[in-house]
Amino acid sequence: MNTSDDTQTSAPAVRDEETAHALRVWIALARAHNAVAQLAAADVARHGLTTAEFGVLEVLYHKGPMLLNEVQRRILVSSGGITYLVDRLEKRGLVERRDCPGDRRARLCALTEPGQSLVASIFPEHAAVIRNALAGLSDEEKDQAVKLLRGIQKTGESLAAEG
Repeated sequence: MNTSDDTQTSAPAVRDEETAHALRVWIALARAHNAVAQLAAADVARHGLTTAEFGVLEVLYHKGPMLLNEVQRRILVSSGGITYLVDRLEKRGLVERRDCPGDRRARLCALTEPGQSLVASIFPEHAAVIRNALAGLSDEEKDQAVKLLRGIQKTGESLAAEG
């Protein structure tokens, strides 16, 4: 076996400590997100929903009727994705599209009565799943995590805007 070939095909070690540290944070963040996301997905799946569908219902439940592009921005899906999600939820009778007062071109998305009832019945359990997933952190640590993650978000958004 030729060890020089093995060395050439393997990824080079990161020698820059700042980069290595950033990569460790990224891996920990991704793993934590995946662990909580799996719990959240399993919870909403019990009600026949995907996490994206639940996201639409949840934002409308807490914020009321809103423009489709605002729902899209809040739940982080593409414009085609939000149309698909709303179409699916509309077919199930959980949301409806409404005309927007003052702008005939715009459409609002709103919960129907069955949609309102569904979210009202499942949201407390869902919130408890998330609370339990984060129970390993104190309230102070949760506050600190929010502050740190918002800093990461701002940096990422700034770099993305630079293109």
